[in-house]
Amino acid sequence: MRRFLILGLLVLGSCQSFTPTEPMPGMPATVEAVDVPRYLGTWFEQARLPIFFQDGPDVRCEDVTAIYTPRPDGAVDVLNTCRNALQGGARRAATAVATPVPGSNNARLRVSFFWPFHGDYWVLGLDPDYRWAVVGSPSRRVLWILSRSTEMP
Repeated sequence: MRRFLILGLLVLGSCQSFTPTEPMPGMPATVEAVDVPRYLGTWFEQARLPIFFQDGPDVRCEDVTAIYTPRPDGAVDVLNTCRNALQGGARRAATAVATPVPGSNNARLRVSFFWPFHGDYWVLGLDPDYRWAVVGSPSRRVLWILSRSTEMP
């Protein structure tokens, strides 16, 4: 039994760590590179594809913000907040750690809200002046349009 548990953990660990450096056919292309220090700070969500944690039976997030701050280890702390319109505008917050995928020039990150699980955060479009960004995932199931101000420039 112990042998199967160890084997299972090794297989799970290797699956978690596999992230191709080049998009596979059918996957969205990312920007060439992201200058992390310029990307840090506050972003305001302008639009999104519906996703269960923002648009579920008990939640409809409005006034969504994402705040990115640097960590000493090169990763990025993430603080996402919103007002839940289905609960009288109550504030919701979620924290995570985003780690750049090696070989992606910081255009792809793995975001973990709780270890060992992670999601993909791919920068698909980015204004040269970092005023707006389009972020999604290789599955195309999530997409956010973000800007530095509460309205698109």
